[in-house]
Amino acid sequence: MNLGHETETLEFKKTTGELKEGVVSIAAILNKHQKGELYFGIKPDGTPIGQQISEKTLRDISQEIANHIEPRIYPEIAVVHIDDKDCIHVSFEGHNTPYFAYNVARIRVADEDKVMSQQELTDYIMERQSSEGVWERKVSGCLTSSVDENSLKEYIHRGQEFGRISFDYSDRDTVLGKLSLTAGSYLLNAGMVLFGETPYNDLQMAVFAGTERLTFLDIQREHGTIFELVDRAEKYIFKNIRWRVEFGSLQRKEIPEIPVDAVREALINSFCHKEYGTGQNNEVSIYKDRVEIYNPGTFPAGYEPEDFISGRERPIRRNPLIAQTLYYSKNVESFGTGLKRIADACDAAGCKYKFEVLKSGFVVVFYRTIEAEDDSLGGITQVTTQVTTQVTTQATTQDKILEFCAEARSKAEIAEHCGYRSIKHFTDKFLKPMLASGQLLMTIPDKPTSPEQRYVVAGRNAGEKQ
Repeated sequence: MNLGHETETLEFKKTTGELKEGVVSIAAILNKHQKGELYFGIKPDGTPIGQQISEKTLRDISQEIANHIEPRIYPEIAVVHIDDKDCIHVSFEGHNTPYFAYNVARIRVADEDKVMSQQELTDYIMERQSSEGVWERKVSGCLTSSVDENSLKEYIHRGQEFGRISFDYSDRDTVLGKLSLTAGSYLLNAGMVLFGETPYNDLQMAVFAGTERLTFLDIQREHGTIFELVDRAEKYIFKNIRWRVEFGSLQRKEIPEIPVDAVREALINSFCHKEYGTGQNNEVSIYKDRVEIYNPGTFPAGYEPEDFISGRERPIRRNPLIAQTLYYSKNVESFGTGLKRIADACDAAGCKYKFEVLKSGFVVVFYRTIEAEDDSLGGITQVTTQVTTQVTTQATTQDKILEFCAEARSKAEIAEHCGYRSIKHFTDKFLKPMLASGQLLMTIPDKPTSPEQRYVVAGRNAGEKQ
């Protein structure tokens, strides 16, 4: 029986002595066709010659593929009998292109494996990233009627406050349509994970007893929209890390061991660049010595985090529609600056950090303040003191508002400055009471809901925009 000639999806090797060449062919075929077959014990013209096969032979093939093809694939390896000769059949499939074999990217051309040039690789990655956005633009099974109108109104108001949304809220379907998140009465996948009822957004959070993923002190699993999960994750982290208090001449400041801006940016990025539809969850893991935020979205192949932090490379957006929607509400500050913003915030706060590129995703690691051992006390004494499980206390937040509003500010600016995402909640809890008490004044008191409305500390000229 002759199997025919090699093709762009079919490769023959005479023996496993050509195992390395076979691994190279697998990666090249995947980059061109995302699936293919490889035989050992077959001549290039398709003639079976067979070879000696043991359990070790099959194990060596499996390990060579696992150790030298990135991202990782899981082929089917089987012994087949062709013309009474023992051969090995490897069937493989993978869609997470580009694939690298021994750190080199190749592509199948006829029956040859050609090395990609740097420009070809860059073009390939850009094309892949663009095509990945197809998922977010597919029509989901989620109706627009499932979207919470209050949440949508708050989103639009936040975008208006920051000058990134120019239209007013009218009705749910019209607004979602203007955001390009619908197809008829259904949400696109992007709209579903942002505002709808979605099966794609699960978040696992845990606090571990030590520095390893062994004994946990608490574990929670959350489900919801991107906005909901970012808020829950942020609260969970700041509840379970240490805070210190610094006393100034006028007020005290409560400072977390990991900067708020860095945590928020890492959480937003983890959902913005997630590979949806894979079934993998976002994760927050809090250890004794560090906090890890895991994103199930592989880092662009051929690039390093420093490439984007330094500005040497242009940003690559996995989910451009999701990123755009988050940008409108200033959840994303600007496109492609997330890693740099994390690095800058940590550097300014003296917080050590690390970016880890995994085969299965991407991790941002924040190192915590080390606790000091005190034998005289028979245990551990915290260097810092946790004075609250909330981002700020009410009294401290009011002080921050008064200091910030020495110049006239918008609601959104004040809420962001104080670490609040919900403008409505922030307004009800802080702005309204401070207006009622006379601590703050409106710059346009006769038009309370004006988009140009600003707030300034009493004693300033509130009738004029500062």
